[in-house]
Amino acid sequence: IIASDTAERTIIAPATSPSVQATPETRYADALSDSRRLPEEVARDPLRKPADMLAMMNLRAGHVTAATRPEEGFFTRLFPPVVGAGGHVYAFVPNQTAGRENAFADTLASTYSNTSRVTGQLETMTFDQPLDVVFMGEEYHDFTIPRFNVDVAAMNRRVFEVLKPGGLYVILDHQAAPGAGISVSGTLHRSEAAELRRQVEAAGFIFDGESSAVRVPSDAHTLSVFDASIRGKTDRFVYRFRKPL
Repeated sequence: IIASDTAERTIIAPATSPSVQATPETRYADALSDSRRLPEEVARDPLRKPADMLAMMNLRAGHVTAATRPEEGFFTRLFPPVVGAGGHVYAFVPNQTAGRENAFADTLASTYSNTSRVTGQLETMTFDQPLDVVFMGEEYHDFTIPRFNVDVAAMNRRVFEVLKPGGLYVILDHQAAPGAGISVSGTLHRSEAAELRRQVEAAGFIFDGESSAVRVPSDAHTLSVFDASIRGKTDRFVYRFRKPL
């Protein structure tokens, strides 16, 4: 892992070994092997690189974190074992999808004693304590689709507000073609990394690094992420942003 608080553009390489004995990596490995994970989710690990996502989040014991629209909880299930009894995980469900997804978040809350569901508007999300990390996994593009009726600029400002100074906003999403911006978010379910970065930085965040772990150079960025020929194998980017101290 290579990271820098000062570099303008830092590449975070994939983690090389789950056997590293440094405490955070050990906790990540324990989370990955936790028996409460679902077998069908474990089977997706080679494509989704969860250890690398945890490293990008710099998640630590005692952290307070929110998973924004966790859906079934692939990534969110990893957070409670890492933050431990001294930390907390909020599974934040947007009002727009609450009818289907509150039940998913309630399952997470009943499975992990340090996890709770919060449902609300993305633009006014509220938690009962400041956060160390906000994670958004393959959801940002959905929030830019007009039918979701989300003020994305207000959402990013609100994430900025709920984070502690120095807190991290980590976004994983499907890459769109250069110049596409958010124009294909509702059709191909992709967003252009450069446009996402522009939007998040406009809220006051500092770009703090990116990961190459789930990049797929062979993806031509022309197919929907749900196309059977590419589903689960799209080119994805992971950007980390930091709230200034």
